[in-house]
Amino acid sequence: MIVPMQFSKPAGPAEKIRRHVATWPRSISLAAEGLRTLTRRQWVVAAAVSIGFGVLLGLATVLIPNSLFTREIPAVWWNYPVWIVTSVLAGLLFATYVRDGAGGADDSTGGSGSDDDEGRRTSRAGMAGAFLAWFAVGCPVCNKFALLALGYSGAITWFAPFQPVLAVLALVLTGVALIVRLRGRVLCVLPSGRVEEVSR
Repeated sequence: MIVPMQFSKPAGPAEKIRRHVATWPRSISLAAEGLRTLTRRQWVVAAAVSIGFGVLLGLATVLIPNSLFTREIPAVWWNYPVWIVTSVLAGLLFATYVRDGAGGADDSTGGSGSDDDEGRRTSRAGMAGAFLAWFAVGCPVCNKFALLALGYSGAITWFAPFQPVLAVLALVLTGVALIVRLRGRVLCVLPSGRVEEVSR
């Protein structure tokens, strides 16, 4: 008797999203473990980049009062936590690309092409998050891109209400990139494509 072969039905978009979301509690847990593996050198770099990025962003958006830039519309309360959190996340993300103090390339990026691809993706996500943060916390009518695209009244009517959405996107992109990078410090990618937790 010949038994017909049965093929599993490909997972739909909703199922893929559900599976992906289901892995995030574990990813966050692994990222917390990865955070503890950062060396003193990487923590120093993270602090320096966080402060440097925060100062640059704060000056450009006049969250730090200065005589170089002007802001026609005052900052709102949520600009400040978004500015600070994005700066901290950007500093930590940058630090994951720094070589460990023991020498050699950072374990989370070395080796396979898939690791290189992941490194490029997280780098792009981090840069996109930083760029969106600048749009989110900046003065809506001082942004040349918004003024050229929408005009003064359009920047106030359409761009300003959309800035909180940009803030959330900035935090999500930078946060996800950091989680993936930190998770990679305690996961070992096997040739089969599976991952295995390793101890440091």
